[in-house]
Amino acid sequence: MIKTRFAPSPTGTLHIGNIRTAVLNWMFTRQQGGEFWLRLDDTDSERSTEEFAAGIVEDLAWLGLEPDGQVRQSDRFALYEQRFQELRAAGRVYPCYESAQELDLRRKVLLGRGLPPIYDRAALCLTDEDRAAFEAKGITPHWRFKLDQSTPLVFDDMIRGPQRFDPALLSDPVIRRADGSWLYMLPSVIDDIDMGITHVVRGEDHVTNTALQLQMFAAMDAPAPQFAHAALLTGEEGKLSKRLGSLGVLHFRETGIEPLAVTALLARLGTSDPVIAVTDMAALVAAFAFDHFGRAPARFDEAELRALNARILHLMPFDTVAHRLPDTMDERAWAAIRPNIETVADAADWWAVVRIGPEDAAPDPADHAYLAEAATIAAGIDWSTDPWHALTSQLKESSGRKGKALFLPLRRALTGRDHGPDMAALLPLIDQADAVARLRAGLAD
Repeated sequence: MIKTRFAPSPTGTLHIGNIRTAVLNWMFTRQQGGEFWLRLDDTDSERSTEEFAAGIVEDLAWLGLEPDGQVRQSDRFALYEQRFQELRAAGRVYPCYESAQELDLRRKVLLGRGLPPIYDRAALCLTDEDRAAFEAKGITPHWRFKLDQSTPLVFDDMIRGPQRFDPALLSDPVIRRADGSWLYMLPSVIDDIDMGITHVVRGEDHVTNTALQLQMFAAMDAPAPQFAHAALLTGEEGKLSKRLGSLGVLHFRETGIEPLAVTALLARLGTSDPVIAVTDMAALVAAFAFDHFGRAPARFDEAELRALNARILHLMPFDTVAHRLPDTMDERAWAAIRPNIETVADAADWWAVVRIGPEDAAPDPADHAYLAEAATIAAGIDWSTDPWHALTSQLKESSGRKGKALFLPLRRALTGRDHGPDMAALLPLIDQADAVARLRAGLAD
């Protein structure tokens, strides 16, 4: 069975980049009939908080990406310790005593010589006496995973295609700090093995990590999952944008963006498929394919998201949004108003126009006689059928007006706006007596 995991760290809120990772994992898993798990990578005890953890769960629920199960790395330290000791006994991890300053200086020297700034494995040359001397001084080691430099690191990425790395050009990755705390690399592999993860879907900034982690899977006699590394998002200006790191669920909720708009856009960004308005994710899930994704950075444009949001609302059934609309607003009113809104909140604004009317009535003096005539006609027509066309047909015949001169003064008097929903659908929602009063408002006696 296909099994994926979304693995954020609860050290902050979800932003648009890791939301996209969650969407891609969820889409692929649902298409394959598998399981989508949330793994909270909370090994950083100083920065991880319950508030952020709860926020991630809540954000995924709002997006409609609720997981099939959830685990926390902080509950799994005993397993990490066990696997670490097994790797240590097998000679695949080793202690290092260099300070951060020493390592930084070595990197600068190598760069100055035009060489790759990789770790020189000096710690492997230490004797037992050397290590004892360091520890006698109170210097505790950090730990590195020892790469097999004779075996090329190769894998077939579901998006990027064949990947190949020379381990001799990569540093042995640090897996554990001197204080005993864990870095990302090894616990992630241990979890993927223990959880039975079959596919890892994440950003292309993890490609090198994947190459290194392949040897960790092999060192623990476990098959590696399949990997898909999606191109990173860029901002509207075409560059990696810091602002993308601040765009999260709270921002979208506050600006009236529907969760479906977020997921529908992110499901198609970076693919050869068009971004389309949908009423649910079924069509997008059915068409999802990693081979539709390109390697070029995917451009996230908030204006595109807002436009998609409006198109989705224009398709949305009344039952889906009824609980978010004014109590007196019915299905007929939603059908009339929804083609002209960008957010659900806009529907309440238009309903206020229907129920209360425009705030100011100051018709053009040149239209006074025309509106007075319109009020007289409106008072006498059958409001239960098609009052708009009955009103405009009689006015066209009596006034000789047509086009904008015929319609615009009526729209302004009835709604206070130059644009809006189709008046044929909107006018029946306005009480007849109220409509007559609006047409007469502001006219000279």
